This record gives sequence, C-alpha cells and structure tokens, in this order.
Amino acid sequence: MGRNKIFTKIKKPFLWPACVVLFMALPLVVDSNYITSVLIVIGLYTIIVQGLGILMGYAGQVSFGHGGFFGLGGYAVAVLTTRYDWPPVLALLAAIALPGLVAAGIGRPALKLREFYLALGTMGFGILIHTMFNEAGKLTGGPSGIAGIPYLSTGGLVFDSDIKFFYLVWAVVLLVLFGINNLIRSRVGRALRAIRESEHAAETAGIDTGKLKLKAFIFSALLAGLAGGLYAFYVTFVSPAPFGFNASVQFVLMAVVGGLGTFFGPLLGATLVVLLGEFLRWAIPLVIPGAGGEYEIVFFGLILVLLMIYRPEGLGTLGKILTSPGKKKPGAAEAGIPGGGRGYEVN
Repeated sequence: MGRNKIFTKIKKPFLWPACVVLFMALPLVVDSNYITSVLIVIGLYTIIVQGLGILMGYAGQVSFGHGGFFGLGGYAVAVLTTRYDWPPVLALLAAIALPGLVAAGIGRPALKLREFYLALGTMGFGILIHTMFNEAGKLTGGPSGIAGIPYLSTGGLVFDSDIKFFYLVWAVVLLVLFGINNLIRSRVGRALRAIRESEHAAETAGIDTGKLKLKAFIFSALLAGLAGGLYAFYVTFVSPAPFGFNASVQFVLMAVVGGLGTFFGPLLGATLVVLLGEFLRWAIPLVIPGAGGEYEIVFFGLILVLLMIYRPEGLGTLGKILTSPGKKKPGAAEAGIPGGGRGYEVN
C-alpha cells in the first residue's frame, strides 16, 4: 500500500468530525448576528428538505404543500404558548405531531394521485392552509399574526440568543442526519429503495407500497412541523407570510438543487437557495426599483425549470463528476428523481 493511500485511510475518519467542529465554532469566530441568523435559517430549512428528500428521492412523490406543514408547526407553538400557556417543550412536541396527524389524514387520498396531479393536489393543500392562517383571525391573528411567543426553554436553559439557537438548531440537524442515515440502511429503507427502482416490482415482491409512501409523507410532515416550531421559538412571532406557496416552491427547489437521492443534497440545496434568496433581496430592488419579494418566486421558478432540463440530478453529484471525468454524466434515471432508477445514496 502506497504512502498516499495510508495517509488517506488515516485522515478520512477525522475529516467530517473536523468539519463539524470548525462549523460549530463559526459563530464564536465571526461576530455577526446577521450571519448567525442566516445559518440558523439554513439549518431550519435543511430539516424540512431532509424530509422532502425521503419523500421525493425515495418514494418518488412531489409535494408543493410543505409550506403548509411548516406553518402548522409554527402556529401550533404560537397558539399553545400564548393562549393556553403550554410549556415550550410540550408545545414543540405538539408542533411536530399536528402536521403528522394532518398528513396522515390527507395522505392516503392524496398519494393516489400521480405526478402532475399529485403536485397540484399538494399545492392546493398548501394554499388552503395559508388561507386559513389569514382568515381564521380569532385563532391565528389573521394577517397580523401572533406575537409574544416565549423563548424555548428546558429546565434552566433558555435559548434566548442567536448563538444558543444556532447550536440548538444544528444539533437537531445532526440528529436528523444520523436518524436518516440509519433509516436508509434499515429494512424500511431497502423497501423504499425497491419502490424507487420499480413500484410494480416492489408490489410483486409483497411490499405494501401505498403504506410506505404514506409513512414517507407523514415523516416529511413531522420534520416540517419540527422546523416550524423551532422557527416560531426563534423569531417569537408568526404570520402567514413565511408559510405560503413561495415557501413550498423554495423547499422543492432546495431538494432538486442539492440532488434527490444524495445524503448531503438537502444541506447543499438549502444553503445555496437561502444564500441566493439573500442576494436577490439585495439585487432585485437595484434592477427594478420598488420591487418586492414577489419577484423572487419568478427567479426561483425559472431556476427550477432550468435545473430539471439541464441538470435533473442536482448539484450534489458535481463532485463525483469532476473527480471522475471519464464517467458518463448521470441522467434523470440515475439521479434518483421521480421517474428515475437510483435510490438514496450516502456520499
């Protein structure tokens, strides 16, 4: 064995832990509340997109309604803590459970739809939930939202600063990554991979494809609710605006940009799309004076269409292509997107 191979074997086990340690030290080195808040948002969105990665990259189901599940988690925390004085931890558990229950209720009929019709059905659900947030004023506060949400606390620990919340959110991200890593290596993960390869073949092998797709849908909704509850505790205020159709499109865009069927794709996609959003908020008013956030959805939709045409496997596979230039560029079937043939992959 050559010296380089020995060195690679020695350093590989320490690479990811070293990266995690350096990232966690970032808020202590960079004294900027803005950067810390952006990193928190990236972490929250990564949690949501990890669930979408299972739903889209495994079960092959596209959802444009996860902005609604995100909002249900946020409003569950807001209503329960401000109006019923629930302890923050119990309110967070309710924020996780509520979207899961709603997903269980609508999932079975919704997942009978296919492809374009499923996307329309979930989009309609998201719009319905967003409308409810606006119109149910006595419960949700209407367009004005709900203020005065207390900080998340457990025991004597209160997450009342950006740095504390940064560590909380990214600890949750790591736990979700660990859980998904175990899930995709389990019997359920192998069954979902079989569905991904060929649903008809999986049914022939005795796999209950409908039940597994429903479980994937519920699991993705639970993670969206978790992110929504954490978001509410972070900003201590909720209103309908962050939970609309634009948010659902961004979540799907993050999943596609990062690469469906790749383990770190959701993290990559969330990071790139959040940074792009920050750039657009600065650049669009310079190009179109007086323009608001409504122009962002146009750019995000355009990027989504271009990616589906020119790079359906997402950007998460670029590293492999660059390091293996002699290999054929993977197409949609190999990329793990709906209609393709590869399952979830751990990079």
